[in-house]
Amino acid sequence: MVRSLSKPPDGKPIIRTVVLQPTPFCNINCRYCYLPQRNATTVMSLATIVAAFKNIFSSGWASPQMTIIWHAGEPLVLPVSYYEAAFSAIEVSRPLDLELRHSIQTNGMLLSQEWCDFIKKWHVGLGVSIDGPRHLHDANRVTRSGGGTFDRTVAGIRLLRRENIPFHVISVLSEASMNSPEELLEFYLSEGIEDICFNVEESEGNHISVLLNGSNVRTRFHRFLDRFWTLSRRTSKIQFIREIDGMITRIFRPEGVPVENAQVEPFAMLNIDCHGNVSSFSPELLGLKHAKYNDFIIGNIVSDSIESMRNSPAMLAMTRDIAAGVEACRKECDYFSVCGGGAPVNKLSENGSFASSKTSFCTLVEMVPTDLILNALDYLEGNFDKAAAPALRLSGPVQV
Repeated sequence: MVRSLSKPPDGKPIIRTVVLQPTPFCNINCRYCYLPQRNATTVMSLATIVAAFKNIFSSGWASPQMTIIWHAGEPLVLPVSYYEAAFSAIEVSRPLDLELRHSIQTNGMLLSQEWCDFIKKWHVGLGVSIDGPRHLHDANRVTRSGGGTFDRTVAGIRLLRRENIPFHVISVLSEASMNSPEELLEFYLSEGIEDICFNVEESEGNHISVLLNGSNVRTRFHRFLDRFWTLSRRTSKIQFIREIDGMITRIFRPEGVPVENAQVEPFAMLNIDCHGNVSSFSPELLGLKHAKYNDFIIGNIVSDSIESMRNSPAMLAMTRDIAAGVEACRKECDYFSVCGGGAPVNKLSENGSFASSKTSFCTLVEMVPTDLILNALDYLEGNFDKAAAPALRLSGPVQV
């Protein structure tokens, strides 16, 4: 029987990303980690995975292009055989006209030849968490006994390169690394790392960011990113900087095309923990506690339909308050057309309410890159020494 994807009815949500927590357990103990259950060894069952995607695919809300992100804890603590069974089970119920992509975020320490073969077989998108050279990485990304994890993570990255497996890295910026753009770039070049994403250390859950609470953080991040971008464009070896290249298409886009912000759209991101409990909006909400929103749980993917989750008290309350926050951003913020309303988890963590606007986090990840890009465009359109400014390297023509 041909399995076809039904078109989502007008006005209904569209599920574009599913974030799955195969296990909350992590094999290391990063000092800035906010995950409250990273010692728990619970594993999402194959029956839960099967039920989840039968529910999702039959809902009529599935996007024709969908990404499954295996996240939270350390996904690779589970064996390759677990994912082989999971991917195969999902494939059985996947509508034939739905394009599905799997992605895994890992600390890289458990990568092996078996993992490389699996990644190539299923064309898995891969992100590796590494915070730069040894002294920066090992300052925060440590084992449960407090030892450094740098050597094993770098070994995993070198294996990926030998196997010609594409990957990007995510580096969490700390106080020390934000003062070291030259050192970070030198490290990426030395290890053949071409695609780079920076995560600013955030205040989430019980973790309070030292960086965000510091002084002049916007100025310092602006200086860091400007310097890193300028230096990286002097070499052809850095192909992608998310904070710059990922922002360009959001700033310069066809007139009338709204920016997408899946974190503020109900069900655009469907987040499922290892027990089958479901949340939406910012994936970091899953596992956090909040009495007003039923700990952000809107149902269980095994026992509840997605339609019924839409009308759950927690979902209705979150939708209402997050929409109020988006509207506040629309009225108050000159950067709204770029970000589309911010990240709810950061609004709640920093401001105490979804129904709020500006955060320190959005100042850095949205405003600073936008300012840098527009400043560079001003430079390029003027009469000046262009070598003094970063090059706007675009993949195609700009339409505005």
